[in-house]
Amino acid sequence: MTTPRTATTTVTTTATRQHTVIDSPYGPLTLVATDRVLAGLYMAGQRHRPAEETFGVADPGPFEEVAEQLDAYFAGELRDFDLPLHLAGTPFQRSVWAELRRIPYGETRTYGELAEHLGKPGASRAVGLANGRNPVGIIVPCHRVIGASGSLTGYGGGLDRKQRLLAFENGAHAGAPALF
Repeated sequence: MTTPRTATTTVTTTATRQHTVIDSPYGPLTLVATDRVLAGLYMAGQRHRPAEETFGVADPGPFEEVAEQLDAYFAGELRDFDLPLHLAGTPFQRSVWAELRRIPYGETRTYGELAEHLGKPGASRAVGLANGRNPVGIIVPCHRVIGASGSLTGYGGGLDRKQRLLAFENGAHAGAPALF
């Protein structure tokens, strides 16, 4: 009788991580890059925010274009971000995050609608869980997803921020929103 062999694989990660913190009308935003590509945008107090020690070295270098586009967005001059992203997640999470990027500025979708667009009409809860794990809030606009009843349900950055982001995108901004 032959004993099955177990393959052992050693994975060496050579990815470099950098981060910086920028000001925004919604409080400080921590930007994280993997190999100089945006991999995270985290708000202060955000649910599912990774530990600070995973953010890598402080280096504003990789974030110039990100900061410029965020500034233009907060000024009401940019509606669609055009940035390369390094989104680490399961295939299902990445499909949800791709669908989030298709929601137009100023519009909302329900979790059920997203599930249907993904061809998984019974997966609204799974869509909600993936939405909550979105590592690049605002740019991947998870704030644009609402409950079937039209309620705001949840948001990793807090319901107040979600409400303010939706109001901002719907034209309720006379200039930049007040700092959080």
